[in-house]
Amino acid sequence: MSRFNRLTLPPKPSGDDAMTQTIAFIGLGNMGGGMAANQAKAGNRVLAFDLSQAALDRAAAAGCTPVTSVVEAVRDADVVITMLPAGQHVMKVFSEQIIGAAPTSALLLDCSTIDVDTARKVAGLAKDAGYAFADAPVSGGTMAADAGTLAFMVGCDEPAFARIESALEPMSRATFRAGDHGAGQAAKICNNMILGITMLGTCEAIGLAEKLGLDPVKMFDIVAKSSGQSWSTTTYYPWPGPVPTAPSNRNYEGGFATAMMLKDLKLAQDAAARSGASTPLGAQTEALFQMFDGLGYGGRDFSAILQMLRGKLDELPRT
Repeated sequence: MSRFNRLTLPPKPSGDDAMTQTIAFIGLGNMGGGMAANQAKAGNRVLAFDLSQAALDRAAAAGCTPVTSVVEAVRDADVVITMLPAGQHVMKVFSEQIIGAAPTSALLLDCSTIDVDTARKVAGLAKDAGYAFADAPVSGGTMAADAGTLAFMVGCDEPAFARIESALEPMSRATFRAGDHGAGQAAKICNNMILGITMLGTCEAIGLAEKLGLDPVKMFDIVAKSSGQSWSTTTYYPWPGPVPTAPSNRNYEGGFATAMMLKDLKLAQDAAARSGASTPLGAQTEALFQMFDGLGYGGRDFSAILQMLRGKLDELPRT
C-alpha cells in the first residue's frame, strides 16, 4: 500500500480554530488538484484522495493530507467535494463510498461535469439518506482552479445555498444558484456549448483573416473592441501574442483539453436529444471537435483546433 498508510491524520480543529472545516476532497486531477490546494490555503483541514500516487504527492506538497480511500477521507468530514471524470464515476463513488460513510451532517458537493439525469439521481440518493447535496460544476479552466477564481453553477435546495456558497468560497470568484438539483449541470453544459461554438467561430475567422492578408494580431486589436468580441477572443485568443496567458503561447499545452471540451459538447447533444431542443451549431461543433480529437490531439487545448482549420497540423505535435 501507499506510504501514506503510515501517516497520522491531523486532529480535527477545536477552540479558536473551530471555524476551520474538515474537507474531504475526492479527485485530484488537473482541476481538482488546484481546488483542493486552495481549500488548504484557506486554512481548512483537507483530506485528499485520488487513485494516482503522483496526484497525492502534489496534494501533500500543497498542504493537504493524503489518505488511502474515499471512506477514510469522508468519515469525519464537514464538507465532501468530488471532482470526477464522468457520471458513472460520480454515481459509484457516492452510492458505494460516500453515502453512509460520511456523517449525515456533512455537506456533499459534486463539482464534476456530468449529465443532468445522473446529478438528479445522486441528489435523490443523498436526500433520502439525510444529506444536503449540490451539483456544482465549474467554469474557468485549470488556471482559475489554481488561482481560486472559478465560477460555480449550483443546483441545490434553496435553503442550503448560503452554506454551499461559503464552502466553495476558497475556490471561487463567483457562485450562482442555477436552480434545483441538476440545474448546475444544465447551466454548465449550455455554457460550454456556447464556449465551443464561439471558439470554433473565432478560429474560423482567424483562418479567413490570414488568407485575406490580415495580420491575426491586428485582427485581435480590432475584434476586441468590436461586435465580434467574446471570451474566446479577449481572454483565450487562439493566436500567439495578444493574450499572454492563453495556451496558444505554449503550443496549446495546458488549459482546457480538447477531449474535455468534446465530453461537454457530447453531454449537451445528449441533453438536446432527450429534451427535443434544436442545436444545429452545437452538433456541428461537436463533429469538428470529434474529428480533431480523433486525429490525436485530445490532450491539446481546445483552441488548437485553429491549426486543423489552417491546415497546419504538421506543426502541432500529437499528445
